[in-house]
Amino acid sequence: MPEATLERTEHGSRPVSEGWFVVNVRETRWFGNELGRYALLDSDDARFDQVGVAVGMILPGQPNAMYHAEDAQEDFLVLSGECVLIVEGQERQLKAWDFVHCPPMTEHVFVGAGDRPCVVLAVGARRQGRALVYPANAAASKYGAGVEEETSVPSVAYGRFAEDLPVPPPEELPDL
Repeated sequence: MPEATLERTEHGSRPVSEGWFVVNVRETRWFGNELGRYALLDSDDARFDQVGVAVGMILPGQPNAMYHAEDAQEDFLVLSGECVLIVEGQERQLKAWDFVHCPPMTEHVFVGAGDRPCVVLAVGARRQGRALVYPANAAASKYGAGVEEETSVPSVAYGRFAEDLPVPPPEELPDL
C-alpha cells in the first residue's frame, strides 16, 4: 500500500490520494459553525469507505449536532473536558476517557459542559443511503439541540444554523 499524498492548505492538511498517512490533528482541516468545530481526517479526494473518523471540539453549553439517530453504529471517546450526553432522552454527565457506544438507531447528541472546551473522538460506520432521523425530544430541546417536529431531512434539522465552513485549527487543543 503506498503512502497517501497530503496537501497543505490554508485550513490545514488533507489527503489527496489513497493510501496510508500520518497527520497531527492540530494540523489537519477543521470545519465549524455555531455547533462547534470538528476535524475531518479524510477528504473528498481520499474518502474512508468503511469508517468515518472525526475529532470535535464542543464549547460549554454548545451542542455538537442536532439530536439524531442513524442506522449505522457510532462510537465516541471523550478525550478532554466535560459534556452532557443526551441518549434516548436521558442525560448523562461525561468526562475525559468516558466511552459511548451507540448501536444503530440510538438517539443521541453531546453538549459541552464545564469551564473549558470538550474534545470528543467520533468513529462511525459508513454506508451508502443511510437512514437518519431527527426526533423531537424535550431534553435535547432544553440545550438547543432538538427539532420541533421529527424530520429525516438534514437541511430542515439544521436550517437555523450557518453552513459548516473551513476554520483554522484550534490553538486550545489540550495535550493528553
